[in-house]
Amino acid sequence: MSPTISFTKGHGTGNDFVLIADPEGALDLTPAKVAAITDRHFGVGADGILRAVRSVNIPEGKDALAEDAAAEWFMDYRNGDGSIAEMCGNGIRVFAKFLLDTGLTELTDGDTLAIGTRAGVRDVQRNHSGFQVDLGRWRLDGGEPLVRGKNLPVARPGLGINVGNPHIVMALASYEELESLDLSYIPQADPEPQDGANYEFVVPADPMVKDGVGQIRMRVHERGVGETLSCGTGAAAAALATRHWAGAGAPNQWRVEVPGGVVGVRMFPTEDGEHVSLSGPADLVFTGALEL
Repeated sequence: MSPTISFTKGHGTGNDFVLIADPEGALDLTPAKVAAITDRHFGVGADGILRAVRSVNIPEGKDALAEDAAAEWFMDYRNGDGSIAEMCGNGIRVFAKFLLDTGLTELTDGDTLAIGTRAGVRDVQRNHSGFQVDLGRWRLDGGEPLVRGKNLPVARPGLGINVGNPHIVMALASYEELESLDLSYIPQADPEPQDGANYEFVVPADPMVKDGVGQIRMRVHERGVGETLSCGTGAAAAALATRHWAGAGAPNQWRVEVPGGVVGVRMFPTEDGEHVSLSGPADLVFTGALEL
């Protein structure tokens, strides 16, 4: 008889996940099982799975504990196709909400919750929009490939940015161009990134800066998933790329509109270099049980 497990469905601005508590790290989540659970016709349906494992019970979690002994929980994130991903900006907010609502941990207002990920330990706090996560240091990474998107007449130059996972960001000329994109097809980059990437297509608002806050609209094709209603690390990468293109005087605070809502991005200095943070809502929708 197949084991029955409890799960929770949650989302951050429409980027949705199946959350499973597995403190001992006992579940064998093969790629086939992950794909079956996230299938929108025959499974629960989601962009990915977030498994909550105590850091001491997963090899990658031991690295997280070595970085920060407070990282009791590890976010084991799997894309919808079963592949493993380093980080998920929307997912980690939903993960924090899940840990708190299920009583697996506590977070007092003003305190910080350290969560282990394959990109390192990430710090999460409550804020007015839901939760804010420090995504850590970012870097230009992956050069400036030419990217072709379905229904775009010509290839566009992209900018490679890493915020714990790889992104390529392209600027478009208008909202009409953005809406014409068919992201059911994987964008094609030349040169092609060795480990794949998330592709963000961005249009600045008019005006781009209002009351000191930058404003952009974005769509994304996520590696291992396809088009999603939102991508948190992608929003951060899109804001970083837009600031890079805008040059001196561009703001360090951004409002990023995605099909599933709005998230906030902020860049700020630290002792080890500039960090970027992401803020936005996290919602738990329903709970259930399924057989693996």
